[in-house]
Amino acid sequence: MNPSVAVKIFEAGRSAGADFVEIYEEETRSSSLGLKSSQIESATAGTEYGIGIRLIYGTEVLYGFTSDDSEDALVKLVQTLAFGRIAGQASKPIEFAPQKRIADYNVAAFKDPRVLGQAVKQDFLFRADQAARKVSDKVVQVGASVTDSCSAITLMNSEGLNLSMNRARLRVNVTVTVSDGSERLTTHEAPGALGGYELLANYSPEELSTDAAERVLRMLSAGYIKGGQMPVVMGNGFGGVIFHEACGHPLETESVRRGASPFCGKIGEAIGQPCLTAIDDGTMEGVWGSLKYDDEGTPTQRTVLIENGILKTYMSDRVGAAEVGIARTGSARRESYKYAPVSRMRNTFIAPGKDSLDSMIASVDNGLYAARMAGGSVNPATGEFNFAVDEGYVIRNGKICEPVRGAALIGKGHEIMPRISMVGSDWEVAAGVCGASSGHVPVTVGQPSIKVDQILVGGR
Repeated sequence: MNPSVAVKIFEAGRSAGADFVEIYEEETRSSSLGLKSSQIESATAGTEYGIGIRLIYGTEVLYGFTSDDSEDALVKLVQTLAFGRIAGQASKPIEFAPQKRIADYNVAAFKDPRVLGQAVKQDFLFRADQAARKVSDKVVQVGASVTDSCSAITLMNSEGLNLSMNRARLRVNVTVTVSDGSERLTTHEAPGALGGYELLANYSPEELSTDAAERVLRMLSAGYIKGGQMPVVMGNGFGGVIFHEACGHPLETESVRRGASPFCGKIGEAIGQPCLTAIDDGTMEGVWGSLKYDDEGTPTQRTVLIENGILKTYMSDRVGAAEVGIARTGSARRESYKYAPVSRMRNTFIAPGKDSLDSMIASVDNGLYAARMAGGSVNPATGEFNFAVDEGYVIRNGKICEPVRGAALIGKGHEIMPRISMVGSDWEVAAGVCGASSGHVPVTVGQPSIKVDQILVGGR
């Protein structure tokens, strides 16, 4: 973005009475290579370019985007957004800070997907396929993919911000389907991180495939759980998806400022037991949901949301912070230039505690060990959720017993949190993608193993 063109855009916005004007210019190149039925099934690559312009009046946001980067088109976009607005007062000239250039990944180790091409991925995919099929003749299908994206972003605003950001992410996925002739079950593994093809060396396709195949085979032979209210021990890592969905979204100012959160006005109050601490951290080096600056140009931070059961703050962007009356936390995010940023999660997790998984299991007479969670649904306004258990086991007399399938965890996030009575030390995180009003963004969920004293388990 030429600074002289940016000045014209800012002047057009401020002359239309806007309090704040922002330009977000992005070019993203992404590619994917996929395997199915032991052969390469798909290969895609593309580049997307565009510019988003945001005008803020108080806390009202007007947003538009275009792929035409000419000065006339951009000024016209501002005028269209501000149509009918009262002209503003003349203001002092904008002085840009020297452009700051940052990268979210390890530049020294970076192997650029745009240079190396798709062929680098093939060996990973075929090794994943072969390893899964060796586990059992009940493995009837294997899918695998490697996807990557590289983004160059320029972010400028009427306060003088001038930021250049380079972002790169890579994610692998292995999906295994098994069948006993009458039923089919599927599961997957999908880790990801910040960087390029150097990350492929961090993931063993054999280990990912074998773990997925063995897990889904155990569930294929399992019976069904009898539902009801019971204690549940939830496994680490992706088990944190329930906290993300049922509690994380209501802790974003995007929900709080609209009054659509059960946590409105509860900062400083106890919303969980002292063993519970929850954090959203955008600064974790190399982790899938991290970024050094958010999509408004605010440095990210480690934000303690709940500390020893006490609600400390919310995740905020510029508008949300202003409306709710808290500091910005560097949580403004968007999928691309096509979206205005709002407060979103980055790496959100329950912090490790002092309990062991063995002690949690031993404390349960009759319950469920949800070793691994799957997908589900949630109503962010109420915190009501319904999540499937991908791998589950009956707990009987303090011991893990037979595997069971068909279980679902049902409840409300703000009601479940006070029932978390034990928190383990076996902390892990897992990559995911979160969809909301500003599109789909990469996020990380996580937790150690935890014990929930009572939750409704759906079954047969």
